[in-house]
Amino acid sequence: MIIDQRVTLPAPADKVWDFLMDVPAVSTCVPGVESVSQIGPNTYAGALKVKVGPIGVRLEGQIVLAERDRDAWRARMDLQAADKRVNGAVSAKMTLELVPHTPTDTEMTIHTDANIMGKLGEFGQAVMRKKADQIMAEFARNMAAAVGPQQVSK
Repeated sequence: MIIDQRVTLPAPADKVWDFLMDVPAVSTCVPGVESVSQIGPNTYAGALKVKVGPIGVRLEGQIVLAERDRDAWRARMDLQAADKRVNGAVSAKMTLELVPHTPTDTEMTIHTDANIMGKLGEFGQAVMRKKADQIMAEFARNMAAAVGPQQVSK
């Protein structure tokens, strides 16, 4: 299943890039993430709890930051996760690209090529795409808050 998503963030590309490359920090913006920890130079273990259709799943697995090209503002993350309780798994390659629009606005595109197996795969693309869009919308709001202009308290 291919999912393409796009969002404009209120921050310069270098600030967005630095935040995206800090996987534990950026994971705090993903709804449902319970934990992320570094287990190798570019490898992280994590857990995500999410409800898909009538089933609640807790996906545990690994994220590998497989490519990182700051000059091109492009990165790729490979993800493998499973929930043994419901016999479901996800394997995905996510390509992130940044396009600076102005000194203070950056467009982020995420191209995901996902393989959804087991019980999760039975829901079909429409349900999975809708869930991915919901997660992306909340992720975008959280990212905008994290990298956007900070309020100065007096």
